[in-house]
Amino acid sequence: MAKHEKDQDPEYRARSAALRLLARREHSRYELVLKLRQRRIEGDLIDTVLDEYEREGWLNDQRFADVYARQRMDLGYGPLRILAELQQRGVHLTPECLDEVSEEDWFQRAVRLRAKRYGLGRLDDDLPEKLRQSRFLSRRGFSANQVERALEAREEEWGDEFSW
Repeated sequence: MAKHEKDQDPEYRARSAALRLLARREHSRYELVLKLRQRRIEGDLIDTVLDEYEREGWLNDQRFADVYARQRMDLGYGPLRILAELQQRGVHLTPECLDEVSEEDWFQRAVRLRAKRYGLGRLDDDLPEKLRQSRFLSRRGFSANQVERALEAREEEWGDEFSW
């Protein structure tokens, strides 16, 4: 088949577009469906191609969730935000890496993020600053308990851990 004939074949277009997208990074099935629809590929053909790619192991929502969650954790995001972003991407699975992180680990991540951004000074008499830091940590996806504990953290308690 000549190159021009391949470009006209809808199945070839669907397979090559999906494969090119997967070669760049992991995608969820939902993301691929949206991107292939933007390329005006028919829904039945999309489902056929993606079903085959799932059987081959080239497309896997659990693997996508794990990779995505790990990247977001490394960027300082909390569990609530990560799970919400995964749901927006059509993944309704809990990434295995989130199960491995304990509540204490999330608290420590929140403290590190606060220390890096604001320092660990006392906030007892500065309600506007306490609210500002609380909103920041909440937007990053940490639970109310994790935020509250992180706001109570002091430099004296954490010592040399934050000497960057």
